[in-house]
Amino acid sequence: MKTGRWNSKRGQYLVLVALGIWTAPVRALEISVGPLGIAAQQVQQGVHQLTGRNIFIGQLELSRPRRLGLDRVAPGVAVQPFRVFFRDRPAIPNRHLDNHAHQVAAVMISRDVKHRGVAPRANLLSSAYSERRQDGQPQAAIAAQHLVRQANGDLRALNLSFGEPLSEDARPDATLDGNALLTLCLDWLAFQFNTLPVVAGNQGTGGIPIPSDLYNGIVVGFTRQHPEDKVFRLLDNSNLVDEPFQDRNGNRRYDRGEPFTDINRDRKWTPRVESPSDGRRGLHLLAPGNNITLPNLFGRLRRASGTSYASPHVVGAIALLQEYAERQIQQGQWTEVSRRHELTKAILLNAADKLEDRGDGLLLEMTRTVVDDLGRTWRDTDAYTRRDIPLSDHFGAGHLNMDRALRQFQAGQYAPGAVPAMGWDSQRAIATSTYDYAITTPIPRDGHISATLTWSRMVALQDANANQQYDLGEAFLGQAVPDFNLYLLREEDTDIRQSVWSSVSSIDNVEHIFIPVPAQGRYKLRVVAPANLAEPHRFAIAWWAAR
Repeated sequence: MKTGRWNSKRGQYLVLVALGIWTAPVRALEISVGPLGIAAQQVQQGVHQLTGRNIFIGQLELSRPRRLGLDRVAPGVAVQPFRVFFRDRPAIPNRHLDNHAHQVAAVMISRDVKHRGVAPRANLLSSAYSERRQDGQPQAAIAAQHLVRQANGDLRALNLSFGEPLSEDARPDATLDGNALLTLCLDWLAFQFNTLPVVAGNQGTGGIPIPSDLYNGIVVGFTRQHPEDKVFRLLDNSNLVDEPFQDRNGNRRYDRGEPFTDINRDRKWTPRVESPSDGRRGLHLLAPGNNITLPNLFGRLRRASGTSYASPHVVGAIALLQEYAERQIQQGQWTEVSRRHELTKAILLNAADKLEDRGDGLLLEMTRTVVDDLGRTWRDTDAYTRRDIPLSDHFGAGHLNMDRALRQFQAGQYAPGAVPAMGWDSQRAIATSTYDYAITTPIPRDGHISATLTWSRMVALQDANANQQYDLGEAFLGQAVPDFNLYLLREEDTDIRQSVWSSVSSIDNVEHIFIPVPAQGRYKLRVVAPANLAEPHRFAIAWWAAR
């Protein structure tokens, strides 16, 4: 089991198992990429032939993978980053290498025949940031900024498969409030450079949550294969969102006297010690991460588990979506709006699997039912029953499904007004404005509608030397998050108080609706912008309704 710091450096890898024994080749990566996993093989093959070609993605780690031509490599290397760095400089040959970084890269770009990554033709830029014990968030921020500025500022996604303990955060009495230096930096980079950060969620024995409290990215938990059908849909119980306790009376909440894991060692049970401190939902998506077979630095296959290997599945999926967007732009079908990071996030979350469709389309042709060890599903979460909670603590919006995400994306952009049952849009909203999307086809009774609204938190760089980039010693200032809301109404209704359902969280920058309609008829989605917008603020929305 590998849970400690790498070479005693600040920060920890989000990895649970890395068996150091050679095993007979199995097609575990191919399984996680295939129909039992994220269903990416369907879009890699056939008519689409999506492989991430010419799309730049990034990888930030304490260490980095090997690169042919720079480092000593094993014959037949399948993992070939486009370029590698140490912070903001070219990488040093044969330095700062590690199996973990190499295996994470393999999930994204491996070209091995039996262990093909999600986006094998994507251009991966990878940077190591840690060399000394005291290296931490400032050095990681320098490396992240350098990666995002590469490729003419056209890095579409950035993977982070590591975390830092709150105990090592420089702030006094630090909490997971979104204001750690690295968290703020990632939100700033997303907002300024249109790059989508993807962060491996907290796990294991806890204590490594930074920067999983970011706003402008995607936080990923991991699943294992269900023993009944071998589909990646069983929530791995190593994902942490609060202090685990033994629910002796089965009421699904902590009661005095029940034993618990004292993660923060304060001798009392503390809810949400592993999640954002303000109650904001810190998990967005699930992806495969258990028992994945990957090549190490020397080309040998090793099994590995953890959120470290779930998040690069999402980054690879982003590369495939962005390759499709580039095709549409080149053909004059789409505009550059299709590259927006808020839109990509909305697409992936809205197309996620929650509950398997029975074949009648009422559950939007979802392919799996995601469950935890107790058999609970998304319907058993507070996100399903409460309008002020958009995402599930444990399931997020559901499980990554690349095939469904591409279908959601292919549906295309539709401006407010009459729209089809599936589509997306992105607008720059002004204060107190409303945007209605009236679905022209009737939704059958008990047919579900899924809709996801996303927008960014604005972060300012306190740029002491006015060079328009972060330098060691500088800081960021996070601004208040605008409070957009999302409503589902009958076509004839005009007052949001008549809404069939809504998503009205006041602390998140995601709103999500997944609900069956009570009666057959025509419905519309309404986006309501807050009154305190000082300037236009971009949102993205994706929707999918039963027909």
